[in-house]
Amino acid sequence: MKIVDCDYFVVGTGMAGLMSALHLASYGKVVVVSKGRLQDCNSNFAQGGICCVADPTDTFDRHARDTMIAGAWLGRSQVVHEICEHAPEGIQDLIDCGVKFTKKGDGSWDLTREGGHSARRIFHAGDITGEKCEAAMIRRVKRAPVDVRENTVVIDLVMTKRIGLKGQNRCIGAYVLDKPTGEIYAVRSPNTILATGGCGKVYLYTCNPDSATGDGIALAWRAGAKIENMEFIQFHPTCLFHPQARRFLISEAVRGEGAVLVDRHGREFMKKYDPRGSLAPRDIVARSIDSEMKRTGDDCMYLDIRKKGRAYLMNRFPNIYHKCMEFGIDMAKDLIPIVPAAHYTCGGIKATSDGVTSIPGLSAIGECASTGLHGANRLASNSLMEALVCARLCAARLAAHPDRWGAGRRKKAPAIPAWRIGSAVPPDEAVLVSHMWDEIRRLMWDYVGIVRTNKRLARAAHRIKTLRKEIREYYFRYLVTPDTLELRNLAVCAELIVKCAQKRHESRGLHYTLDYPRQSKRVKQTVIEGFKY
Repeated sequence: MKIVDCDYFVVGTGMAGLMSALHLASYGKVVVVSKGRLQDCNSNFAQGGICCVADPTDTFDRHARDTMIAGAWLGRSQVVHEICEHAPEGIQDLIDCGVKFTKKGDGSWDLTREGGHSARRIFHAGDITGEKCEAAMIRRVKRAPVDVRENTVVIDLVMTKRIGLKGQNRCIGAYVLDKPTGEIYAVRSPNTILATGGCGKVYLYTCNPDSATGDGIALAWRAGAKIENMEFIQFHPTCLFHPQARRFLISEAVRGEGAVLVDRHGREFMKKYDPRGSLAPRDIVARSIDSEMKRTGDDCMYLDIRKKGRAYLMNRFPNIYHKCMEFGIDMAKDLIPIVPAAHYTCGGIKATSDGVTSIPGLSAIGECASTGLHGANRLASNSLMEALVCARLCAARLAAHPDRWGAGRRKKAPAIPAWRIGSAVPPDEAVLVSHMWDEIRRLMWDYVGIVRTNKRLARAAHRIKTLRKEIREYYFRYLVTPDTLELRNLAVCAELIVKCAQKRHESRGLHYTLDYPRQSKRVKQTVIEGFKY
């Protein structure tokens, strides 16, 4: 079996993964893998922007307080302040990569505001901020001394205890599958960094790309890492409702610039749910829309920004305006139909702000990590900020304490046994994979969605346990394929979400249950121990 050695192994090519690779490139050999193309990630789809205090009337303390309030006070205050205060460095990193953030006519930053924010502090590049940032970072990574491998799927992390090595149990790399050739080989490294994004595809309706199957979270859990707060899945309130509009978001910045939520008759309804109206945090807005849809029996609610006029909308939201026009919706004169959709994983692998997990040799950054920034609900545009800041902090930690193996170095690289296929044969029943995939996503939407109950969670737990057993049998019977690996990871994430939801006997932030409708006075994180082997 081929073994590829490196000093730093980065899994994922969103903003967290690419930025960590860029920071580490001058300290040793870096290998970066993406299971698709480099741009196939959630970061590429981000529209709104990146939080960073820049207005002299704004402060880091105000940003931190807004973050804590949005997160229903479950966030870790020290972490929140640290990440907010390092945001300017992250913005500068992007500018150094060539990102041109939008400016006003006088040359100052065109900062915008989104739900839950008390000030304008969102840097943006038009209304396709993520795409512009990803493109700039990809150009920079391709010029850097980084070994980039696209269409490469991580099967499992290599743990010393699992392969029979003595001493402290630690991660020493991973087995990976090259999709074009089907070859399975190992990437061996003393430092593995998971930056794989969230698990939005665990739900039937999501604005996430197909790649968001929770791979890093599942990999870490199978390796024995602690997982935290998976019950907090954020549903973006305003996904475009149209049969051909697959996964298209109407950015929260649209509400930040004056759009209001209305019913099909044009009547505003958010004020009866929250005094902040359409600028309330996402958890409140999503629940309110869901409540109105159930109350009226309508398939969707609407955004109304007609008062801004065509010229303004085409200039401020060119991508959203033209996409809506493709579906016959003119933002300047029509109400925009919207529904909530699964959007962001606030929990994940328990990690510090600089990526330390409960597993030696394994770091986690970005959406797959639970650092304590988001608490029970993510404040709009804090996600890309966290990705940039934690990538920088993680790289600084690893560079300051180098752990190197290989030829000419003090430490000898540990042996990794060849991948064993046993009696596995090529799969001949792909329909089973697609059927189980659809069943997981539908039951999660029906039983573990925006509003939950003990009975619904129990039903979901029972069925997911059965499905995971069926998936395990299928996994060992047939040769691994990318679809099988994603299904396996998706099922793990579904089970973790349900287990965390069952452990939280209160309604807080994104976790709302009819059986415990009040928020507990006690603030407590939900921690699930990793798989024991």
